[in-house]
Amino acid sequence: MTREEWESLCDGCGRCCLNKVIDDQTEELLPTSVACALLDHKTGRCQNYKRRRKLVPDCMKFTPKTLSEFLPWLPPDCAYRLLLNNQPLPKWHPLISGSYDSVLAAGNSIRTMVLVSEDDLGDTSEWYDYIIPM
Repeated sequence: MTREEWESLCDGCGRCCLNKVIDDQTEELLPTSVACALLDHKTGRCQNYKRRRKLVPDCMKFTPKTLSEFLPWLPPDCAYRLLLNNQPLPKWHPLISGSYDSVLAAGNSIRTMVLVSEDDLGDTSEWYDYIIPM
């Protein structure tokens, strides 16, 4: 798979750019509505994708070789996760539907969510107040 093909698997939902917290009792990874400072809330895309890892040092880079270690951080219907588990892409995925608007129409985009930027919060301990179902 070429780099371009790999990148095309991203549906632009933006859900991987929502910060997660770990439940102290269950050790479960829980998504929050606290968005990465680089997430564009209107498009669901990174505002500076090429420099994201320099600007946000803990930003994860998914590659075919590193994907399995990042699976818990990805939504259950993420194309990268589905590919690793030999499952088909959902009908709303842009590679199937032909449009990124299908992600929004299916309700799988952060563009429909009320988000807070991590820059607007003082401490990561506040993220627990923003846990959301995913």
